Amino acid sequence: MPAPVRSAPAQVYPLPPVTAPPCDQTEVSTVATLVLKDGSSFQGISFGAEARSISGECVFQTGMVGYPESLTDPSYRGQILVLTFPLIGNYGVPSREIMDPLLKDLPKYFESNEVHIAGLIVGQYSQDFSHFLAASSLSTWLKEFNVPAIYGIDTRAMTKKIRSQGVMLGKILFPISVVGPTVVPSDAEWMNAYQNVDWVDPNERNLVAEVSLKTPKIYSPDPSKAVLGPNGKPLRILAVDVGMKYNQIRCFVARGVEVKVVPWDYDFNADTDYDGLFISNGPGDPTMTKVTIAHLAKALQTARTPIFGICLGHQLLALAAGAKTKKMKFGNRGHNIPCTDMISGRCYISSQNHGYAVDVGSLPSTFMELFVNANDGSNEGIMHKTLPIFSVQFHPESTPGPRDTEYLFDVFIHAVNDFRKTGKMKAITMPGGTMEAAAALHPRVTVRKVLVLGSGGLSIGQAGEFDYSGSQAIKALKEEGIYTVLINPNIATIQTSKGLADKVYFLPVIPEFVRKVILREKPDGIY
Repeated sequence: MPAPVRSAPAQVYPLPPVTAPPCDQTEVSTVATLVLKDGSSFQGISFGAEARSISGECVFQTGMVGYPESLTDPSYRGQILVLTFPLIGNYGVPSREIMDPLLKDLPKYFESNEVHIAGLIVGQYSQDFSHFLAASSLSTWLKEFNVPAIYGIDTRAMTKKIRSQGVMLGKILFPISVVGPTVVPSDAEWMNAYQNVDWVDPNERNLVAEVSLKTPKIYSPDPSKAVLGPNGKPLRILAVDVGMKYNQIRCFVARGVEVKVVPWDYDFNADTDYDGLFISNGPGDPTMTKVTIAHLAKALQTARTPIFGICLGHQLLALAAGAKTKKMKFGNRGHNIPCTDMISGRCYISSQNHGYAVDVGSLPSTFMELFVNANDGSNEGIMHKTLPIFSVQFHPESTPGPRDTEYLFDVFIHAVNDFRKTGKMKAITMPGGTMEAAAALHPRVTVRKVLVLGSGGLSIGQAGEFDYSGSQAIKALKEEGIYTVLINPNIATIQTSKGLADKVYFLPVIPEFVRKVILREKPDGIY
C-alpha cells in the first residue's frame, strides 16, 4: 500500500485592510502589517513614520478622546497601542511650542516632551482635522517622533482577541522596498517582502530608567497662593519621577505647594528638605524598579513624612510594604473605569492605564484596601491604618479622563499640612463619611418591578442612541433581579427583542397609555 502523500500546510496570509485610503489621495499609501505573537497578522495603511519595523507589547485603550495626552503618557513606553474608538485624528494635535503658564518650561497640552508608544493602531484615521487648538495633524506629529502608525485594522476584532487571550507581543512590519532589508529571518514566506525584527518584550527592561528625568528640578507655586509651613516657606513635596505625567506637577503647584521632582533612583531618605513624599505613575513591571522599592521600604520604616503614590507609585509602595504584584490578563486602560471607595462606598469614574495590579491578599496587616475596581474586583488603592500613607492605582490627575478623584491631591496636602502643624503622623481622613452612615441616610429601596418608558428611531437610522440606552437600562435592571415592563411603539428596536424585557407593550408612549399600563402592572418605579 503506497504511503499517504502529505501536503504542505497552507500559507496563512495577513488579513487585508478593512478600509481604503481617501479617493482623492494622489500619492501611493504604504501597506504595513501588524503581526501578533499568536501567529495572526493584519494589514493596515501607514500614516505615521516609515523609518523601520518595530516590536512591542500590544494593548488596547477604550478612551474616546485625549490621544495627545495618552500618547505622551510615559506609562505607555514600549507598547503598541490599539485605540478602540473608531475615528482618530479628527481634531489634530495642539502646538508643541506653547508652554504651560504655571510650569513655565513644560508644554501646556501634553503629559511629557515626547511620544512614548512604540506604535499606534486605529480603525479609521481622519485625514482632515479641525480644532481651535490644532497646530498639525496626528500623522505629522507621529512622524516628528519617528513613531509608526497604521489604520484600516479591525480594532474590534483586535480588542476581542486581547481580551480573550491576554496582552501579547506584536510587530509592525514595513515593506523592504520602503525601509530597507531585513536582518532577522522571516517566519513565513509572505514576510520575505517585509523588514522583519525580533520580538521585544518591553517589560523585561527597566523602562522607568528610560523615562525618568536625569537631574532634580523644582517647580514653585504663585507666591500669593502658596501654602506655607511653620517655617514660613511653601510646603515642599518631593516627587519621585518613575514616569511622571506633567499634570501631576500641575495639580500640586496649582494647589500652592512646591514640587521637587527627582530621578527614579534618587535617595530621598538622605534628603531632609521636604514635607511630603510622592511617587508618580510610570511604565513596565514594578519589580524591575528595585532601587526605588528599597528606598521606599526604608521610608516606610522611618515614617518621617506623609506618602502618596499613583499608578506605578501605588505598586511600588505596596511592594515596599511587603506585598506582591501580579500581571493582569489585559489590564485596565481607559477613561471611564468605575472604582469603589471602601470607606464611604461611593463609586468614582476614573482614568486608568496599567497592566499590573497589587495582590491585596498579600498586604501586611498594617494596610487596608482603599479602592476596588467595580468591573473586575482588582485592587485600586491602599492606605496605612495609622499613618498618613496611601496610594491609588488609577489617575486622579486625569488628562485625559474625568477629574472625579482629583480631590486626593487635597487629601494628601491636608495630611502634609496637618503633620507640619502638629508634628503628629496619623492616618489620612477621606471625605464622604462611611458606608454605614450613607446606608442609614439613604436606605436601599426594595424594587421588584419597574416600568421602562422605551424609545427608539421611528425610521431606520434615526435616534439609535435612545434604543441603546433603553436596552442597557433593561439589562442592568434584570441583572439586579428586577422584573421589567417595557412600553415601546417600535417593533424594530433592540429593546423589544425577545428575551430582553420581561413584558412588552407595543403602545405609544403618551400619558393615556402609560396610565393604563401603570394601573394594570402596578410597578414600584418608572425608568
